[in-house]
Amino acid sequence: MPSRLRIVELLKDGPRPVGEIGTRLRLSQPQVSKHLRVLKAARLVDVEPRANQRLYGLRGDRLRDLNKWLESYRAIWAERMDQLGGLVQELSEAPHRKEVRNARRRKK
Repeated sequence: MPSRLRIVELLKDGPRPVGEIGTRLRLSQPQVSKHLRVLKAARLVDVEPRANQRLYGLRGDRLRDLNKWLESYRAIWAERMDQLGGLVQELSEAPHRKEVRNARRRKK
């Protein structure tokens, strides 16, 4: 699983400091900071200064927007997969139908 996705998965349970994210995901502090910068630029995480730490947490509103956008693609792909399933079934039954036709011809 890619590191940014792992960070998002970890943050779904609540805000965490960079050090804890790195420890839990076995990433160095610079790696975590780099990924968090990208997630912050995408406005998927917010940072909250607390004492001498910076806590990173998910932005639920942005994730809901992303989910809504992805929903249209899910519908398209579900329809395409249904069509593909029908085609696969039709093709898998085709040899059987041919065998039945051949058997009928041999009986005549």
